[in-house]
Amino acid sequence: MLITRQSGKSSKAPENGERRLVEPEIVVLSGSDFLVSDGRGDVNGQERPNGLFVRDMRHLSTWRLLVDGQATRLLSGRALGHDTALFVLTPGRVQVGHDSAVSIQRRRRVDGHFLEEVQVDNHSGVPRRVLVDVEYGADFADVFEVKDPRPKLGTLQAAPRADGITLRYQRDSFWRATEIAFEPLPAAVTEHAASFVVDLPPGGRWSLRVQVRCSGEGLVPAADEDHDGQVAQPDGQTAHLGARAADPDGGPARLLTDLDSLRRTYRQSLTDLAALRFRPFADRPWSPPAAGLPWFMALFGRDSLLTSYQALPFDASLAASTLQSLARLQATELDDFRDAEPGKILHEFRSGEMVRFGEEPQGPYYGTHDATPLFLVLLDEYERWTGDLELVRRLEAPARAALEWIERFGDLDGDGYLEYARRSPRGLDNQFWKDSWNSVLFADGRLAEAPIATCDLQGYAYDAYRRTARLARLAWGDPALAERLQSLAAALRRRFNDDFWSESRGHYVLALDGRKRQVDALTSNVGHLLWTGIADDGRAAATVERLMRPDMFSGWGIRTMSALDAGHNPISYHNGTVWPHDTGIVAEGFRRYGFREEASRLAISILEAARHFDGRLPEALAGFARESGPFPVIYPTASRPQGWAAGAPLLAIRTLLGLDVDGRLQAEPWLPPALPSVELCGLTVRGVREDVIGRAQAGR
Repeated sequence: MLITRQSGKSSKAPENGERRLVEPEIVVLSGSDFLVSDGRGDVNGQERPNGLFVRDMRHLSTWRLLVDGQATRLLSGRALGHDTALFVLTPGRVQVGHDSAVSIQRRRRVDGHFLEEVQVDNHSGVPRRVLVDVEYGADFADVFEVKDPRPKLGTLQAAPRADGITLRYQRDSFWRATEIAFEPLPAAVTEHAASFVVDLPPGGRWSLRVQVRCSGEGLVPAADEDHDGQVAQPDGQTAHLGARAADPDGGPARLLTDLDSLRRTYRQSLTDLAALRFRPFADRPWSPPAAGLPWFMALFGRDSLLTSYQALPFDASLAASTLQSLARLQATELDDFRDAEPGKILHEFRSGEMVRFGEEPQGPYYGTHDATPLFLVLLDEYERWTGDLELVRRLEAPARAALEWIERFGDLDGDGYLEYARRSPRGLDNQFWKDSWNSVLFADGRLAEAPIATCDLQGYAYDAYRRTARLARLAWGDPALAERLQSLAAALRRRFNDDFWSESRGHYVLALDGRKRQVDALTSNVGHLLWTGIADDGRAAATVERLMRPDMFSGWGIRTMSALDAGHNPISYHNGTVWPHDTGIVAEGFRRYGFREEASRLAISILEAARHFDGRLPEALAGFARESGPFPVIYPTASRPQGWAAGAPLLAIRTLLGLDVDGRLQAEPWLPPALPSVELCGLTVRGVREDVIGRAQAGR
């Protein structure tokens, strides 16, 4: 269990003018199951994309509590943990200036099932009669239909029972059901509501327990847990992530520091990563992280791989689950509709209705060019931290298939570079991490044409070759393969540094387009070249200096595109925003090439941004300069919590402490004066618990 030193009460003054950003909605989640409601706990899916979502389908689109026929009045509502929330309410008919004699509490939990408890208290000295109605409804909208509404093609049914109701959807053999049970029994049950007549004596209390169970195609059965009719109370401790129950020393390392916000961010990151874990397969215990709430609560290749990489020093079980899950779904055949080729690692795996009937390709969809080399990168990094050669040997065949894909299918024209062009009519135009349609622009704002070879893809391939060469020698007994991969890596690095460097602009370009022209915009992707090691040593200093100029470094992180290029927009998804995970990768690249001061500055910017969000970083920030306001601005539709945003502070801590493993743990801390000390106690490295202590040095 994670233990940290407590630092005072919650009433302590915020650090450095910190501001809390108010949540517009209340979210509880457990893996791919989540419920989004308004502040009172109500759901109206017709007005907002709220509801109870289970495996890519909305199982409750209406969930409202009415008292005496009216919506309740909110006193306070908040999530108590990732899977639990509490709402304190009064009847809505109470007039301003008049005391309410009745209060209501709603406690809820999502943990394989949805459990809600309602408590009504009479605070007066006279009897009270209260009418309580629970309204419900399920449109069973596929997650794609929630974003883009269209008529349902199946049949919706509602079957009231004495203790509740069953809502069901059927389309051919595909079905989903929501079963709602009440205790005590309702006075009346209709297709839309259950009604209760509550007689409260003076000072009396009435309680209602509602259990919602979801079933149907594509659902992994929930664990058979007995909650004893109670919603669990949060204990304030950080989740264990993947710690084995039999291991008394399991769980992530303890973080000791005098900086309150860093301790809070560390706890929140670990908690969110635990909350995002889910089981893609009923017959396997693997639990990789979903990409992010609300639209990406599924297995994503790139996201799950990078999130697992970020978390490796703190919990290696995410990487083990991710690698095995992705290997199981590795493509084995050509499929244009799903942009699949043999050996390719998936982009996105869904199990909803539209995938089931072939209307969307995500069952799974393979339109990403970076997940396959990143699979190999993570496999090597996993072995370095764990020493788990057994898993590396079990994944030898998928790893070799991934290598073959890089050489045979990933290179469309045989020029030695990875380039992509979609084949699926429902696929992605851009198939690297910036996968929006307009993310590959020339400096003058023109859109590049496919096939496109982005610079970071070449870096990932280079790193994958070198890392897999190590595994070939260490685990597979194939020195010939190792030598061939080392040669491929060296040749790729030489050619890359000739073809992707712009002498006129003084930086690496974003990509080569379909006519092999340099797509010359300056983007954060060039920082990934340092992370992978493909950048020429003589150009590293120029790259670092260029990325740290004000047009790229906003003060909260590295912008995805230079503010001086025509396509820049501070609130464009991939052309001017700041992504914490992206900045974290760039910082690690700076550290790799020895630029520790700049790396530390970027890492600290991530942690300072997290402070303004109570430790839970959003997916992306607007690219406004830090000087323009006292707090970072969230991108309008950013996911939160989100996998690699939750992992970004963990990678930042690794950067600050200079953590690597090469047979044994290596630590070279570089802390700024703003962070006097950081200690990690009980870091698990190749089965051994280690402590790392970092202290700021005078003059930094």
